[in-house]
Amino acid sequence: MSAPLAAHVGTAVCTAEGVRVVRGGRVLLDDVSVTLRAGEVLAVLGPNGAGKSTLLGVLAGDLRPDAGEVLFDGRPLHSWGLGDLSRRRGVLLQDNATAFPFTVHEVVRMGRAPWRRTPRAAEDDDAVFEAVASADIGGLVDRAVPSLSGGERARTAFARVLAGRTGALLLDEPTAALDLGHQEALLSLAREHARAGDAVLIILHDLNLASAYADRVMLLQDGRVAADGAPEEVLTAATVSEAYRTPVEVIPHPVTGRAIILPHRPA
Repeated sequence: MSAPLAAHVGTAVCTAEGVRVVRGGRVLLDDVSVTLRAGEVLAVLGPNGAGKSTLLGVLAGDLRPDAGEVLFDGRPLHSWGLGDLSRRRGVLLQDNATAFPFTVHEVVRMGRAPWRRTPRAAEDDDAVFEAVASADIGGLVDRAVPSLSGGERARTAFARVLAGRTGALLLDEPTAALDLGHQEALLSLAREHARAGDAVLIILHDLNLASAYADRVMLLQDGRVAADGAPEEVLTAATVSEAYRTPVEVIPHPVTGRAIILPHRPA
């Protein structure tokens, strides 16, 4: 597993202040501020079109905001070279399609590209082996990626990000194509990385997964921050019902006590 990017758990790894993004005359993000810290899993939630993927693009450095500032490891994000930034944060986007017939092993090894011609290139074989095992794709390494199912491609893309051994993971809906067991395994692994000191941001649609695994939850609504705090503070019936414009009920899990969010259905 990677060495932590920041020296201490709780240190700000990536900070956005007053970010505004406008595209095609539409405001996608409006005065959004967020801090991702070492040692935490931050889940970003919100209905379709709330600005979740746009925010991840801004934090990853793939999208320049129209206003506001983004700092990574205390420096303006735009001042980082792509190589240096790629060695410090791994990004998993929603679209992980591979048109060319690369094998699974080749795709996972692409995650090591930022470390080429550096001393840490000596870790390549171990990093790829560990990532393949962590993503449970050992039986797929010789398969061509276009021949895989959606869930298998998603796990391969996740393994590529893990192989980079960065100190920060920015994951856009990594569980969307996964079955129940692999959803739980992926988020458990995200928690392990956070315990090791990594900063982990995950965009999720499943509120119950966020409740179970996140240290902190940020809820976006119409491009603005509707709530930001501990899961039990944010995932209340009133807040969720308003943000998603549908009534929900919130009950405690019988074992963990974590919130379970259920849509309100007539008897």
